[in-house]
Amino acid sequence: MKEFDYRRAEGVSGALALHGADPQARFLGGGTNLVDLMKTGIERPSLLVDVRALPLDGIEATGDGGLRIGATATNSDTAAHPEVRRRYPALAQALLAGASGQLRNMATVGGNLLQRTRCGYFSDATGPCNKRVPGSGCPAFEGEHRNLAILGASEHCAATHPSDMAVALAAFDAVVAYETAEGPGEIPLADLYPPVGDTPHVETALPAGALITSVTLPPAPVAAASRYRKVRERASFAFAIGSVAAALEVRDGTVHDVRLAFGAVAPRPWRARTAEEALAGGPATAEAFAAAADAELAAAEPLPDNGYKVPLMRDLVVSVLTELAEEAGA
Repeated sequence: MKEFDYRRAEGVSGALALHGADPQARFLGGGTNLVDLMKTGIERPSLLVDVRALPLDGIEATGDGGLRIGATATNSDTAAHPEVRRRYPALAQALLAGASGQLRNMATVGGNLLQRTRCGYFSDATGPCNKRVPGSGCPAFEGEHRNLAILGASEHCAATHPSDMAVALAAFDAVVAYETAEGPGEIPLADLYPPVGDTPHVETALPAGALITSVTLPPAPVAAASRYRKVRERASFAFAIGSVAAALEVRDGTVHDVRLAFGAVAPRPWRARTAEEALAGGPATAEAFAAAADAELAAAEPLPDNGYKVPLMRDLVVSVLTELAEEAGA
């Protein structure tokens, strides 16, 4: 591990000043991803600016009926918060599915959004990876890619985004707030992760040196009837090979509102808007759910060894939406 300096920030402005003074500085929250990458030489910061003690851990209702979650709130505290559980249960379920209790007690909401892919080629500092070393190549296409992307990838990278939490946030149109030396800003989660294209090393659309301060969930009555379902290769804590965040409101057997997002199938949380549009105003039946999933997955471009994700995601969508419809009395 490269030697580094450590400073504990005093206030948001102090954190930004420390970070801005060193182009190789990184903000440190829980460190559950960053420190691991430092140990393997993937991340090599010269300075860690510890933001864990900043007063950014509150979780509170907004005036319009939404919910604001501070960036340094832990995954455990967020998952256990009564308003999260009541208003956005899929978010609480996603957080609980994401890691062990020990990791959830350390990991922060802001850090969760910025965690980096678990693709084995990215994690191997001895080999090429376009995300790690732009222009060096992507061995995954000819190598191991069973758990990689089937949607939204490019010929330069097929890595998937690892966050469970971000999938639920994507389903509910979350907005990420941040601070920079020039002032505050915000960006919809849908725009936080740019398309891969030929720049897979550009992982977020945040301005340079930005510090995430909170995530806001707008009011969404449909979210109270939501669920997160994750499939993994072993029963113990592991990263997903496919996941779905879904919410459904049914009136007289008809879909009145629906939200769908997929995880572990794309370089970013994948909002399934084609499926949502196919379902809107239609019957809340398993056949309709399957047809909507097929419409979304028509854009899939699986590699030779990960085509199984297409029927996996189709079955997940049908299963979760059917359960929600039955609970709604449809």
